[in-house]
Amino acid sequence: MSKIVILTGAGISAESGIETFRAEDGLWAQHRVEDVATPEGFARNPELVVSFYNARRKQAAEVSPNAAHKALARLEQLYAGQVIVVTQNVDDLHEKGGSQNVMHMHGALKSALCAACDHRWPAPMVMAPGDICPKCSAPAARPDIVWFGEMPYEMDAIFDHLAEADIFAAIGTSGNVYPAAGFVAEARSNGAHTIELNLERSAVGNQFAEHRTGPATRTVTDWVDELLGAKTPTRPGFR
Repeated sequence: MSKIVILTGAGISAESGIETFRAEDGLWAQHRVEDVATPEGFARNPELVVSFYNARRKQAAEVSPNAAHKALARLEQLYAGQVIVVTQNVDDLHEKGGSQNVMHMHGALKSALCAACDHRWPAPMVMAPGDICPKCSAPAARPDIVWFGEMPYEMDAIFDHLAEADIFAAIGTSGNVYPAAGFVAEARSNGAHTIELNLERSAVGNQFAEHRTGPATRTVTDWVDELLGAKTPTRPGFR
């Protein structure tokens, strides 16, 4: 069975109104990474960190999936092979758009995590420092977000998918954050056709066999239309 593995980053959600981190006026221009996206920042000022993610959670709840999210859901539903979405995003726009095979390697705004026992549960819209874990009763709740210095989720499964991929696509990613930035090399070494869809070439853009530049709502929709219009799941040039 043919397999498509798709990595998505902030660029796919930007057109829905989600603030990106690395844009000139993005979230990292407004907040220091060390303050809101590290375990040390959380230990130093949990109120600031929890408030930051409460604001992100509120914003994510108010926006809708765009044409790119919906196109990937359509691809998953209609493609003759398997489609896996690996996202660096912590919003749930892929799921809102209809995708089911989504792996959140950097966590999810809708989830809370107990720092004491690793239990997860649906996060309230507004979390507070010292919230109680419903399983172990420790006052150790935190946003279920992978911060800098922490290991992304589901890495073994992701690398298994990359080893089996016939097509690897990266959509709206900067190519600056590892290990995700290394996925193209991993997929290519296993024989996958690699394609980047982005506003401009990413920091690892030279590693892709194919590039399409422009807004995700256009490039992703066109690409999915082409894939679904193919007579067979594996086209010339794909393993």
